[in-house]
Amino acid sequence: MTQKYDAIIVGAGIGGLTTAALLQHAGLRTLTIEQHYLPGGSSSFFKKRGYTFDAGASLFYGFGSYETGGTLNLHRRIFDRLGIEVKTIPDPVQIHYHLPNDFEIRTHYDKERFLTELIARFPREASGIRKFYQELEDVFNVIGSFPAGSLENLEHLMFIGVRHPLKVLKLMVQTMKNMGKTARKYIRNQELLKFIDIESYAWAVRDALATPLVNAGICLADRHHGGINYPVGGSGSIANALVKGIRHFGGEVLLGKRVAEIITRNGKAFGVKLSDGTEYFSRVVVSNATVWDTFNSLIKEKRFRVDNSKFDIAPSWLQLHLGVKKSLIPEKFNVHHIIVEDWETYDNIGGTIYFSAPTILDPTCAPDGKHVLHVFTTALASDWQKPVSKNDTDYLAAKEAQANQLIRRTERLLPGLSDAIDLKLIASPHTHERYLSRYLGSYGPLLRKGQYVLEKPQNFTPVRNLYHVGDSCFPGQGVIAVTYSGVSCANLICKKLGTRFQYL
Repeated sequence: MTQKYDAIIVGAGIGGLTTAALLQHAGLRTLTIEQHYLPGGSSSFFKKRGYTFDAGASLFYGFGSYETGGTLNLHRRIFDRLGIEVKTIPDPVQIHYHLPNDFEIRTHYDKERFLTELIARFPREASGIRKFYQELEDVFNVIGSFPAGSLENLEHLMFIGVRHPLKVLKLMVQTMKNMGKTARKYIRNQELLKFIDIESYAWAVRDALATPLVNAGICLADRHHGGINYPVGGSGSIANALVKGIRHFGGEVLLGKRVAEIITRNGKAFGVKLSDGTEYFSRVVVSNATVWDTFNSLIKEKRFRVDNSKFDIAPSWLQLHLGVKKSLIPEKFNVHHIIVEDWETYDNIGGTIYFSAPTILDPTCAPDGKHVLHVFTTALASDWQKPVSKNDTDYLAAKEAQANQLIRRTERLLPGLSDAIDLKLIASPHTHERYLSRYLGSYGPLLRKGQYVLEKPQNFTPVRNLYHVGDSCFPGQGVIAVTYSGVSCANLICKKLGTRFQYL
């Protein structure tokens, strides 16, 4: 058997592409295979009638300068390493929250401005607010001083342990904490604690009590350091730049090719088989699929199957990709918004509305006189009848009804939205399952309340020579999180294959 490649990466999500790019730059031979015709997975994009729509998030961390971002400005460091420029536009506000009881708050890049506005709402909690957000800052400062690498690589752990012994000890303590309990050390006001919950739910789809403090510190502190930046041309610019880097250093990326099987024998991975029967072989294989798609579909040895009891399954989404009249968006309107109508139901399926208007920052993503709106809320595949065909009238009618209801709810913030729509595209959980090849269209596995952040799977798997990246792995969901998993995986594979890994 000839091993043509050092590593085959299954799936061109951001985690997989990051792994491939860093391995290829290190001199290893990589092949990345993606079932879709576009790279990026949940961070890809698509075009329709002159509009460029982000498939998923429009809110990106990791592009901060070396002076502001610590070592967590991973996108900046990766693209500098690859010699590729990704132009971005800074966003002065992470999220504008519209909450019950006329509670509105913007999470400004300027931390002091944000804290001042929050304290104005809760003056008796001033001291507790500052202490809580300082805890997040402390986490960020510790993690941001370490070079990114694998926690499963003993050499990496020794490297940071020798250089930062006190910070390592501090981080070990912080990994045992969650965001909610930390907030309750300092804060008593129930409405304020609900705000802390939605600060977590906004990106983790979990309340603060179920969110590790470490994850919260990365996201909620970095917004005031590296900040939020939007890639010019849309989210797909990140994936396209990674593909460009892989190919520049001699790697291969195959798009529109579905991997049907990760080939194993006696618990050891050594290649992949495509749906057309083509086989490729390698020294290691990396899966960027979810934990369920990897071990219950791609791996055929039944002893490695994963049931649904170990972790909670994150919901999927009902997404609306809208092209609207430019006049709908008022001046000084923020890009990212979250609407909570009732604190009792915010974490129910469909209970919170997210939406973004990225063309406020980058008008090139819409025709003249138009804007792009991305409106979405949580949804479950089990609540939707699976379409029997592309033109299933019952399924299409259900999508239309759900979309119209979501639009009516959003008109609380954007009156006249229904009449301003030029183009409407609707994605259900089954859409995500179909186009992204994700089990149930899910956002991935979630830690349960009481589980610690290090209980999240790392890059090693029970199958020898098989590694895992993406939102099924530590640190979890979000573009910057899966990027970290990719860096970590590249660090681990370089160690295994005897290749020097250059810290970013």
